[in-house]
Amino acid sequence: MTAALSRLAFLGVFALLPLASARQGWPGLTLAVIFVLIPLLDAWVGRPWPNPFAATAPALARWVPRAQLPLQAALLVGAVTMAPTLEAPALIVFALSVGSITGGIGITVAHELGHRARRLDRAIARALLASVGYAHFQVEHIRGHHARVATPDDPATAPLGMHVYRFIARSVRGGFAHAFRLEAMRLAASGRSPWSMANEVISGVVASSLLAAGAFVLGGGPGLSLFLLQALTAVVLLEIVNYIEHYGLRRRRIDGRWEAVAPVHSWNADFTVSNWLLFNLQLHADHHAHMQRPYKALRSMASAPQLPAGYPTMVLAALLPPVWFGWMHSRLPAHPSSPSA
Repeated sequence: MTAALSRLAFLGVFALLPLASARQGWPGLTLAVIFVLIPLLDAWVGRPWPNPFAATAPALARWVPRAQLPLQAALLVGAVTMAPTLEAPALIVFALSVGSITGGIGITVAHELGHRARRLDRAIARALLASVGYAHFQVEHIRGHHARVATPDDPATAPLGMHVYRFIARSVRGGFAHAFRLEAMRLAASGRSPWSMANEVISGVVASSLLAAGAFVLGGGPGLSLFLLQALTAVVLLEIVNYIEHYGLRRRRIDGRWEAVAPVHSWNADFTVSNWLLFNLQLHADHHAHMQRPYKALRSMASAPQLPAGYPTMVLAALLPPVWFGWMHSRLPAHPSSPSA
C-alpha cells in the first residue's frame, strides 16, 4: 500500500511539474529534471537492480498507471489555457516540457496499458495516445512491432549504422502505413470498409483532431500551437526510445523463417531510478519475451545486451550520432545481425 501510494504521489507531482514550474517562471525545469537530474541519479545509484515495484500489491499496481489519464488531461488543459499568457520563447520551452511528460510518461503508460486485456486499460491507452496524435501506435506496436521486431520488415527497429534522424522519419511513416494495413485487413475479414470509424487509425486521427480543435477553443492560436508542439515532442521522444530499444540487433533466418525473439534482440537498462520513473520500460527483453507481463513483474535478463545508461541519458546520446555510434558499436553482441536474405 505504501509503495503504491508513494508512486501515485510521485506520478501526480511529476505529471503536473510543467504547469507548476511555468507558473513560477521556470518553464524549462521539467527538461532539466528529466535530462540532467535523472541521469545524475542513475549514475549515482548505479546498475544494481532491485525491482522498485516488487512490494506493490497487484490490484494497486493496476490502478497507478491509470491515474495518468486524468493527470494528463489536467496538464494539457492547464497548459493550453496558460499558453496565451506566454511569450513565444517561453511558450516553446513550455511546450517541450509538456511533451516530455506526455511522451515520456504518457506514452509509456499507454504502452503498458495497451498490452492489457481489460477494455478500460486499452481505452485509457488510446486516449493518452490520441492526446499526442499517435493513436495508431497501439495497433502497430502490438500487432506489428512485436511480430516483426529485429527484422528488416519492422520500421521501429533501427538497423546498424542508421542515425536517429533518418530513423524517426522512417519509423513514423512506416508505422502509420502498416497500422492502416493491419486495420484494413481486420475489417476486410468481416466485410467492412477500411474507410470508417471502425478503423482505429482513422478514429484515432479524428479524436486527435477534435482535441486540437478543443485546444484552439480554450487557448486560441497559442493554445493550438502548444498542443501541436507538445504532441510533436512526445512523438519524437517515443521514436528516439524505439531507436534505442533495438538498435543494430537482428534476428537470424533459419530454414527460411525468422528465429524466435530472444533476449539478445532487445537492449536492457537495469538502472533503478529511470526504471522507477518509466514503469520498468527499460527491461525491454523480458517485455518482448512476455508481452502480457505487467510492468511490476518484469525481470532483468542477464543475457540481453546492456545499455551504458538509462533512457534519459541515451536519448541525449542518440541526438549526437558520433557519440551514439561510439557508445553502442562496442557493446553490440558478437553477432548482432545476419543477412536478411
